[in-house]
Amino acid sequence: MLIPSVQSTCASIQLVRLLQTLCLVLLAGGCVPNGPPTSTENQGTANASGKQSDPTPAASAPRKATQKASTSPPLTEVFEDDFERESLGSAWNATAPVWKIENGQLCGKGARNRPVWLARSLPTNVRIEFDATSDSPDGDLKAEIFGDGRSAARGVSYNDATSYLAIFGGWKNSYHVLARQNEHASDRPEIRIEPGSDDERARPVVPGQTYRFKLERADGKTLKWWVDDVLMFSFKDPDPLTGPGHDHFGFNDWDVRVCFDNVKITPL
Repeated sequence: MLIPSVQSTCASIQLVRLLQTLCLVLLAGGCVPNGPPTSTENQGTANASGKQSDPTPAASAPRKATQKASTSPPLTEVFEDDFERESLGSAWNATAPVWKIENGQLCGKGARNRPVWLARSLPTNVRIEFDATSDSPDGDLKAEIFGDGRSAARGVSYNDATSYLAIFGGWKNSYHVLARQNEHASDRPEIRIEPGSDDERARPVVPGQTYRFKLERADGKTLKWWVDDVLMFSFKDPDPLTGPGHDHFGFNDWDVRVCFDNVKITPL
């Protein structure tokens, strides 16, 4: 009877070892990875070099615009401002503290090409009228049209504007200029001022005299500028400034005291 007992014990040991082997196989199978994640999980995958690759989005994101789109409500009706109040309020965005309302006018001195922008955005075609007065024999009346509504000069030279610049009596009353983004551009439309000239367009700015400006674009590409109903410039731009980033109007100044009043903006 001793031998069968030993055989039975051996058989039991072999069965236990077999069960242990099966358990190890099953455990090993449970550790096998499920494979790399799919692109719908928006995860990075390893390339042949073993480095992590960039995640692949489920859909391509739209490219961001170079200029931040305007969030201000666009003008659809006539806008007017006579500045008969104590402060600018939310209608205007001043990029320098020199811009203030004084005696019912919007005035500034020493802005150094840091404009005050109208907060409302413009349509592509629009007419803008306003009064402009300089206290100085240096002239220097300046307005910006179709700019971004927030930028100012980053250096001494204003060659990084986002707008067209209408400059009446600039450079110490030496030039009238209609510039595109760079007021110092060599190809800018300009009129050299000649005191006593028979050409009304070539006359200097008279200190204390109020001028009526009118800027207008009616065809999406041609900007016209009148002073006291005299056409100063008609500039047809082959690459017109339009859309977000080029849909605001503002006043500017370099050094002398200037004032503006009776703004009227008419969408066309």
